[in-house]
Amino acid sequence: MTFMHYIGAALVILIIIGVGVYSGKQVKSASDYDGGHNASAGLVMGAIIGTLVGGSSTIGTAQLAYTYGFSAWWFTLGGGIGVLVLGLAFAKPLFNSEITTLPQLFAREYGEKSSTVMALLNSLGTFLSIVAQILSGVALITAVSSLSPIVGTILTIVLMLAYVLFGGSLGAGYVGIVKTILMYVSVGACGILAVAVSGGFGTFWSNPELPHATYFNLIARGATVDLGAGISLLLGVLTTQSYITAILSAKNLKVSKRGALLSAVLIPIIGVAGIFVGMYMRLNYPDIDTKMALPLFILDHMPPLVGGIMLGTLLIAVVGTGAGLALGMSSIFCRDIYKVYVNKNASPEKSLQVTRMIIVVILVVCAIFSLGDLGDLILGWSFMSMGLRGSVAFIPLCTALFMPGKIPPKYAMASMIAGPVFTLIGKFILPATIDSLFLGIAVTIVITAAGYITNQSKK
Repeated sequence: MTFMHYIGAALVILIIIGVGVYSGKQVKSASDYDGGHNASAGLVMGAIIGTLVGGSSTIGTAQLAYTYGFSAWWFTLGGGIGVLVLGLAFAKPLFNSEITTLPQLFAREYGEKSSTVMALLNSLGTFLSIVAQILSGVALITAVSSLSPIVGTILTIVLMLAYVLFGGSLGAGYVGIVKTILMYVSVGACGILAVAVSGGFGTFWSNPELPHATYFNLIARGATVDLGAGISLLLGVLTTQSYITAILSAKNLKVSKRGALLSAVLIPIIGVAGIFVGMYMRLNYPDIDTKMALPLFILDHMPPLVGGIMLGTLLIAVVGTGAGLALGMSSIFCRDIYKVYVNKNASPEKSLQVTRMIIVVILVVCAIFSLGDLGDLILGWSFMSMGLRGSVAFIPLCTALFMPGKIPPKYAMASMIAGPVFTLIGKFILPATIDSLFLGIAVTIVITAAGYITNQSKK
């Protein structure tokens, strides 16, 4: 990176910090911080994309496309489908439930213990995702600069705090809009340029170094692997607090659905841009570290100032996802653990203070964890973290919203525990060609069905 690269990156970072501080001034209560019911469709979209589209959707997609082409589309394609289902099928019952967090819904339907179990197990998957985003941010910073991993970690955490600490959900929405504009212009321009300098789409299609069976095949890694990846994203979106918060922050149901639909259309598009960059780099830079495909393309093909802005935008993409997930975790810990077991009568001001403190603690713990020797393992499981969240909460969520009173609490509790346990067990006992999520979900369905049959037989 040259001096102008750093200037461009600094401009983006200053803009994001400025918007974050500005949004914090708009927060007048804990309700505003957690989302309230005052967001426009644009803010709903900004909060969803700002959290979902991060390092995996940009740097990770280009990295996987370097080796597998369009098979890399499943992260953003699955995410887009998940947001679409969230808006069309789940937004209305979630609004009607009048809850703020998923554990509140579980507490009402299955009892307080199940709420706590869901909060803790679901947060495990979220924790892994936050660590993965920190590691992605550090990898990007250290790859394009001379900064050490520790300094890179500190910088990543500071930016995450600036992203949501002051403005909460409102800040995530405002910053998400700015981030979305910058990111789609940056990554979109890279995708278009990659196609243009290659001589058009036909060059990719006809090049023997990009065999169709691999590079133009959505299930190049195997049907169960790639479809499992898409299903993981679908279920992960439906059971992650950050996206639920975004949906519930809208002024009304119509606005909520509009924001979700906008997000569902835009999310898969950025994946396509990253795929073309990955395939271009495969043809022209065959010996690079694959995770550097997108950053190296920017460094080599963009004017320094513009390239710096783009690299800064990639960093913010990583930061936004980690910060948004930390916000979702803090909402759950404050409302469903602190206000249930520690201080039931906490004032709105106290709740706001505790929520912000929890965000700081979460990010600091994740940062410390990311400095250990588990980096490669955590990055390898970042995709699986979505599946873990889904295996904990998807089936109980569906029955709570669409079959209230039909499943006994002890069966719901058992399915919440068994889902992630068998997902993890499947990781070790199933062939590599089968996604372990299928085992976890199958077990939760069996347990839930048994609960339903038992409940019906008593009537």
